[in-house]
Amino acid sequence: MKKAVACIFLAVFLAGCGGVTNIITVPTPKETGLYHKIRKGETLWKISKTYGVDIQTIASANKLPDKERVFIGQLLFIPQGVAEEKLAKRSAEAGFIWPIRGNVLSFYGSYKDGVKNKGIDIKARHGEAIIASRSGKISFVDENMKGFGKTIIIDHEDDYSSVYAYSSQILVAVGQHVRQGTVIAKAGQTGRAASPRLHFEIRKKHKPQNPFYFLQ
Repeated sequence: MKKAVACIFLAVFLAGCGGVTNIITVPTPKETGLYHKIRKGETLWKISKTYGVDIQTIASANKLPDKERVFIGQLLFIPQGVAEEKLAKRSAEAGFIWPIRGNVLSFYGSYKDGVKNKGIDIKARHGEAIIASRSGKISFVDENMKGFGKTIIIDHEDDYSSVYAYSSQILVAVGQHVRQGTVIAKAGQTGRAASPRLHFEIRKKHKPQNPFYFLQ
């Protein structure tokens, strides 16, 4: 009797194994949306404006690390996104450019001595030119801001602003309008900077954002 049961069990098991190779698992989308392939000159911010989807929603849906930038050819899932050809108009608004070129020494969200970095720190040469990342109006200047040294804030349109700190020299004044690319300061090592560098932030309604989502 036991032998008969064992034979039946073996037959069922083998039949099951033979069918496994024909099974194809098709993932079921958890939410509607579409995919976007990143092109030259695009940033996460521009893509979010193009599709009308919040930048943090896109970042979360794609599990984008704070320390990594999006790249040309990368495929992003846009939750609730509408096909580009159905949009009335793609955003042609000028984005943010790098205020200085150099290696990133400290990333957004990182901690040092218990202090969270609300922007990024970019390596620089002492006296190197710092430019306005985007056109706007100088709203704040401080020659000795606690922890940040010589600091500048530029107000842009649509509730955005950018912050530039650790400078050795400030070349603009409050109320002055500057165009993107205008030299506004010279890099240095003021505040709590451990070496010549620029501390750079992008804020929306005074709330810090990850600069990597905006810089092109």
